[in-house]
Amino acid sequence: MGNGGDVESWGSSSNKNRGPPTATYYAPSSQQYHNTTDGSSSDKQWTSWLVPMIVVANVAMFFVVMIVNDCPKNHNSDLQGDCVAKFLGRLSFQPLKENPLFGPSSSTLEKLGALEWNKVVDDHQAWRLVSCIFLHAGVVHLLANMLSLVFIGIRLEQQFGFVRVGMLYMLAGIGGSILSALFITNNISVGASGALFGLLGAMLSELLTNWTIYANKAAALFTLVIIILVNLAVGMLPHVDNFAHIGGFLTGFLLGFVLLIRPQFSWQERNHLPVDARSKSKYTVHQYVFWLLAVILLVVGFTVGVVMLFKGENGNKHCSWCHYLSCVPTSRWRCDNP
Repeated sequence: MGNGGDVESWGSSSNKNRGPPTATYYAPSSQQYHNTTDGSSSDKQWTSWLVPMIVVANVAMFFVVMIVNDCPKNHNSDLQGDCVAKFLGRLSFQPLKENPLFGPSSSTLEKLGALEWNKVVDDHQAWRLVSCIFLHAGVVHLLANMLSLVFIGIRLEQQFGFVRVGMLYMLAGIGGSILSALFITNNISVGASGALFGLLGAMLSELLTNWTIYANKAAALFTLVIIILVNLAVGMLPHVDNFAHIGGFLTGFLLGFVLLIRPQFSWQERNHLPVDARSKSKYTVHQYVFWLLAVILLVVGFTVGVVMLFKGENGNKHCSWCHYLSCVPTSRWRCDNP
């Protein structure tokens, strides 16, 4: 339900927000890639196929949405103007006054699985917490999110494999959907920004938990934090669902401590190091501590969020100032949500 943003909020005429700008994934210290006795790298590089498949699935889903939308047949041009790019037939877009992102109507998105508080709470359609991640409000929205996913996700998948990145993407997306549904109850919401911010959050926690194997640590941390802060700041603009961003980011940040943990360099290269330099433990104490705390917080966070949501709770009633996290009213615009 939020507006704008990815899970983008797309109420009546508003759209979800764009995905976060592309981010650079920081390469670990060259030590991590020393060769083993058989000449292979000590850190396996995976072939990325899941992220490209997610991109293909999102694009295919957008075509399905547009076919179902069928603007020339279902739109009353006398009231709202002509469809855009009518030569595309049933793939043509809604009038720009209705949807400036070159996409379908909000009613079509709602029909096909957009996140909507009433549907989730009153009609028990929990599947919308997942389906909304694969819906997009328009071509502009789709391109922004998929380009971000390619630049962020492929590098992560090459480093950690499709299983961990796939779990991270989906759980972060669901985490973003839950927080969005708790705080934005008046609009529908679609998009993958919650999942994308989850990848950014995981990149940050991965850098922190695997700190010792990275070169240029301070520069990497500073740059990544700036990227995250800029994207969250953009989320405070109207029609952008920053709650999906925050929920996805927090989920991804915690999951990074659990899923993206790396063994110590001295453990990986124990066959090549002198006895007194070898590590007896695969992971450091702080890695174990982070892992345990992250698991506890994830379990508690998801449990509390799901219980509150299906009890019909409105997060704004428990936090009177939290709505400013998604939209800060100014003299130039107002915020539609409480």
